[in-house]
Amino acid sequence: MQDVPLQRCMIAGMLSSRFSRIWLSVAVFLIAAVPAGALPSYDIPVHYDKYEYRIPMRDGVHLFTAVYLPKDRSRLYPILLTRTPYSVAPYGTDRFPERLGPSELFAPEGFIFVYQDVRGCFMSEGEFVNVRPYISSKRGNQIDENSDTYDTVEWMLANLSNHNGRVGIYGISYPGFYTAYGIIEGHPAIKAASPQAPVAEWFIGDDFHHHGAFFLQDAFHFFSRFGRPRPSPTKEWSPQFEYGTRDAYQFFLDLGPLRNVDLRYFKGEVAFWRDLMEHGTYDEFWQARNLIQHMHGVKAAVMTVAGLFDAEDPYGPIRIYQAIERNNPGLENVLVLGPWSHGGWSRMRGDRLGNIQFHQLTGQFYRRDVELAFFRHYLKGGDSPDLPGALVFLTGRNAWCRFEAWPPPASTERKLYLREGYGLSWEPPQQALDVSDEYLSDPFHPVPYTQEIRIDRSIEYMVEDQRFASRRPDVLTYLTPELEREVTVVGPVGVRLFISSTGTDADYVVKLIDVFPQDFPDPPAAEKHLPVPMGGYQMLVRAEVMRAKFRNSYTYPEPLEPETVAAVNFDMPDVAHTFKGGHRIMVQIQSSWFPLVDRNPQKFVDIYSAGESDFQRAFQRIHHGRSVASHLTLRLLED
Repeated sequence: MQDVPLQRCMIAGMLSSRFSRIWLSVAVFLIAAVPAGALPSYDIPVHYDKYEYRIPMRDGVHLFTAVYLPKDRSRLYPILLTRTPYSVAPYGTDRFPERLGPSELFAPEGFIFVYQDVRGCFMSEGEFVNVRPYISSKRGNQIDENSDTYDTVEWMLANLSNHNGRVGIYGISYPGFYTAYGIIEGHPAIKAASPQAPVAEWFIGDDFHHHGAFFLQDAFHFFSRFGRPRPSPTKEWSPQFEYGTRDAYQFFLDLGPLRNVDLRYFKGEVAFWRDLMEHGTYDEFWQARNLIQHMHGVKAAVMTVAGLFDAEDPYGPIRIYQAIERNNPGLENVLVLGPWSHGGWSRMRGDRLGNIQFHQLTGQFYRRDVELAFFRHYLKGGDSPDLPGALVFLTGRNAWCRFEAWPPPASTERKLYLREGYGLSWEPPQQALDVSDEYLSDPFHPVPYTQEIRIDRSIEYMVEDQRFASRRPDVLTYLTPELEREVTVVGPVGVRLFISSTGTDADYVVKLIDVFPQDFPDPPAAEKHLPVPMGGYQMLVRAEVMRAKFRNSYTYPEPLEPETVAAVNFDMPDVAHTFKGGHRIMVQIQSSWFPLVDRNPQKFVDIYSAGESDFQRAFQRIHHGRSVASHLTLRLLED
């Protein structure tokens, strides 16, 4: 495969001291169209021996660990460790996986691959604790995931042959959490780490809550299987939950209030579901599980990976990267942000998501020129990958960009205001009188998050056409005129809404949307996820929800005072998107996003124990006059 530069875009700004370039340049590559996985066949059992161990931890618990050691013992190899709650299968020293390492490129390169069932999962002993709290000053035999990582590395160095003394750790999602956890005051032999889509904060922005709003569909689907008790070590997964329908919207609507999940289906068997229901605010339970606050004492080179369209963990990876950067000055710390769904960089071509085309094989580029190069350099002494502080793919422009940090310091904040006539403008409203728009939010007829009929949550909804929502009376739609020149938005999107409600609580979902021109061409039919015309396509760029009772504090919720104006402020997860000239910027506002997010009764109650009678219709009003100027704050990148 050959990289062919297509264009070069110069972005003014000072470089980090780690790099010698005067300008931050956009590196754009057209990767030859080789199908994903079209590498020469590599027979792992021919080249690797497999061993299984039960490694003792400091408290006497043994963790099941599979080790794949190169048969060629004529040289030394670094160790690549993954710790996972999702099983190190296949079990048995005569059984091998289809690939080893982060991608199919790693096994031929030569590493010692180590996979470990974390404490209390599958074949490991001990008790499993979801997002186990970190203990900063452990004493005696006290354990956490950090000590288990340290003890595992110590054992490997003492007991595995043909290693070079260097260890790398990596993982995606929950294994990404264990990766980030393992480098806090980590073992000195850990030289490189790549937390990829790491879980970091389960109440504020990852997986199961966003700004206090409960992500029902994901939590139910995950814990209906993963949360089942494991009486003793086992090689088996719990069986899949049988929904009895292919329509998630109808299934969760028929479910009724959240308390019915346990009454009808879980029946007290899923311990962490009970925790979710009992800890409905940002109390000590959740505060102790915030990993971001502990990212000190990191000594390994770190490459955090995130997807711009990651539905599960859009929050954690960027906050982990920023915390490492803030707390560990001088460390080699890199963020890679690409146009991917959750973990898509590890397995997909990366040239499209749903109906949106990126026109580059971004996944293959990442796996070959970024990920492999990173680990090869820090673990084997290979050439430097010459990574910037942040390597980011700008969607819309469809270009890789190098920045000294994220968000780019050269970006400028601009406010985009809601205006009269459902318009958007960079100029604030001038009307002295209050101007507002109203809709009726009905929890018995919530706004769907997707137009698809399916039981599992799609990955493509993150870029899905929003015309189905624009046409509902309970969705407000604001629009700019056609853009005369491109607008590039980078970093988090700030939301400031002035709202009033006839209820005492409400959810506010805000969407940032790229509206394509009416003459935008369709791709070949075979490349489309849904058969919709691309002319006028309303591409979801980013959306986020805020539960209004948490507007002043996640720990101490407060009711809304009916028909009284209140400010609701929150950040949407980061974006990296160019709205091209001739396109339009759209903002949608609604009060349900179902069944992705549970239904708000629109009454100030404990939603997790609410009954049918607590749900009520409510009028929601968005204000945008001079003194109540609702707006989005965007960071714009100036070329």
